[in-house]
Formats: sequence, structure tokens, C-alpha cells
Amino acid sequence: MKFIKDYILEAENLTKIYNQGMSDETIALDHINLAIDEEDFVCIMGPSGSGKTTLINCLSTLDKPTSGKVFINGENVLAMTSRVISEYRYENLGYVFQSNNLIDSMNVYDNIAAPLILAKVDPNIIDQKVKEIAEKLNISHLLSHSTDHCSGGERQRISICRALITSPKLIVADEPTGNLDSKNSHELMSIFKQLNEEGKTLLIVTHDPMIASYSKRLVYVHDGKIQKILERKNKSQQDYFNEIVNINAGDYIKMFFKNN
Repeated sequence: MKFIKDYILEAENLTKIYNQGMSDETIALDHINLAIDEEDFVCIMGPSGSGKTTLINCLSTLDKPTSGKVFINGENVLAMTSRVISEYRYENLGYVFQSNNLIDSMNVYDNIAAPLILAKVDPNIIDQKVKEIAEKLNISHLLSHSTDHCSGGERQRISICRALITSPKLIVADEPTGNLDSKNSHELMSIFKQLNEEGKTLLIVTHDPMIASYSKRLVYVHDGKIQKILERKNKSQQDYFNEIVNINAGDYIKMFFKNN
């Protein structure tokens, strides 16, 4: 199926039910529809248990929804075989996770190069790409180092390099600043902002309004549904941040009085 307008990523009636048919059945996602344009920068927020991580996992094909469809570049990825989905994921998506998922038995160079090594890319091309991207993120001096000797901020830069090495159009990140201090968090978000300005599409989950204020669009999720979508447009980052804070504060106030 092709849409009249092919978004880089689109969810159609996306539903995820855990323990379906059992006494502890939980609806994590409830018929969500979401479209992301190329070069968009979208942040997903919501209280704990709202479904935001489930949503990003289903959108990025790491998890399979109970029903609904996910389209990447207009292609229904859920209709593909597991092997084809893996190939499609490799070609189209880059991942950055809070835990980095680096392999500490390998040095920084090999961690970054791993996706290309697994794809059996020519070693000379791998070497060129690794050095170019390491220079871009200012970690060229770390390439021969063991990853377990790198700081949290350095490890997250390594993770970004690995996500970018296959030249994906879409970068997906789940709480990428969760283990970082304020200084490193803002440095990381400045990198993401630059990547977006260079044409990358970004989809990020965070609980931090300040981190979300770097985005172009906020998708606020509550009880498995999209409760609100906020566009930054021409607002200053400060004004956008204040609006995000107000959305979060209003939701937590409602939750407090509901439970007390």
C-alpha cells in the first residue's frame, strides 16, 4: 500500500495489548495514528506507563503491535518477513539507546564499524566512513580506546556514530540523555539538532521538558493514546519549553487529584 503522500514514518491504528484475554490485560497503545515527515524532529513524552516506549519500539520494528500498520517510506514493514524487516531496518533506521549497547570487549573503532562489518562492506570503505563520522562527532582520538574507559558522554557519542554509520534517514533514540549530566545532555542534543538541520529525521523519547524543547514537534502520550501534539513553529526555545512544562504539569496535577 502506498499513501498519496509518503511520510518517512507512519502509524495507522497502532494497538498493542499485553496479556490479551487474560485478567491482567493491559492496553499499552490504543489505535494510535501518527505521521512523521522527512527532516522532522519529533519528541515523544508522557508519564511513566503512558506507552511512549512501547510506541517507539513498535514504530522502529523492535516490537510487533497487536494490530495496526507501520509504514517506513510508504512500505508496510509489518507485512514483511523477519529477514526482510532486518534488512529494511539496517537500511533505513539508526538507533541510539540510553544504555548505549556498546560491546566493551571491542574498541571504539570496531563498535562504530560493527553494522558495516556485519554487512560485509569493503574494509577500505568502512575505514573511511568510521574516520569521517568520528571526526564529525569529535571522538577521533578515541578510536583505538576501549569503550569501558570512555565517559558517559563519550559512550553516547560512540552510539550515535554507530547509528549513523549506515547513513539512515531516520534516527530513533529512547531516553538518550537518561544517563548523562546536564552539560553532556545539552551537548548531545546540540548534535541531534545539527543532524536534523543536515537532513536527518529524528524521533526521540524523553521525560525531560528541556530535552524535548530541542524538537520541532512534541507528541504527548497518556494511557496509550496521543493526548496532544505541540508544534514549535516560530516559538523561541524558552517559550516552547514553557508550553511543554505546562502540558506535563497539568497532567501530573490531574493524576494527583485522581489518586488522592
